[in-house]
Amino acid sequence: MSVQIIEKSGKPEYAVIPYAEYQELLEMAQEARDIQDADAASAELLAEEDESIPSAIARRLVLGEEHPLKVWREYRGYTQESLGTEAGIGKSYVSQIEAGAKTGSTKVLSALAKALRVEIDDLLDR
Repeated sequence: MSVQIIEKSGKPEYAVIPYAEYQELLEMAQEARDIQDADAASAELLAEEDESIPSAIARRLVLGEEHPLKVWREYRGYTQESLGTEAGIGKSYVSQIEAGAKTGSTKVLSALAKALRVEIDDLLDR
């Protein structure tokens, strides 16, 4: 690595390197950050602070062809009726939210999110 050191008052102030070497350092820093992020995610999984979602479920959520409430409900093994009972709302209300006929109040979405063990944002149809 070729480095030019620029001093100010006799002390190193700047290090100047060729642009290609700068790019390489940026890539190395990004790789190090990716490793840290992966380690943190693994630690959260081990501590059961997070969970891994099967790729088929993630795909359904990303594609957005179905209401996220339906995807999460099915993934967690609930029927509309059993989820409604768990959340304290009627089956028809769950059905209407999934069909997009109703958006659901904050209180209802909060109860559904709690029952499904997800954040409210995870249930918002985008």
